[in-house]
Amino acid sequence: MTDTIQLNLARCGDRGVIVQVGDHCHHDEHAIELERRLLELGFVEGARVEMLHEGLFGRDPIAMKVDDMRVALRRHEAASLTVRLERVIAA
Repeated sequence: MTDTIQLNLARCGDRGVIVQVGDHCHHDEHAIELERRLLELGFVEGARVEMLHEGLFGRDPIAMKVDDMRVALRRHEAASLTVRLERVIAA
């Protein structure tokens, strides 16, 4: 079973593949800058992600594994990433 969600909605242990970076709204300079920063950090389409940890207060920031590295983001930044989750179905 697969779901496509914004990364900020993922929970610890969720794994998936990035299918979209940014919301492609190119009239907002802040959104363009955030998309550029995410791409520089390795959040590119096709990269594998795994949620590792959530902060205690408000579940912010979140820590995740992106391919071979670990990165922390605020939830509002993670909302710019669309991920296709791979959920394991118990047998």
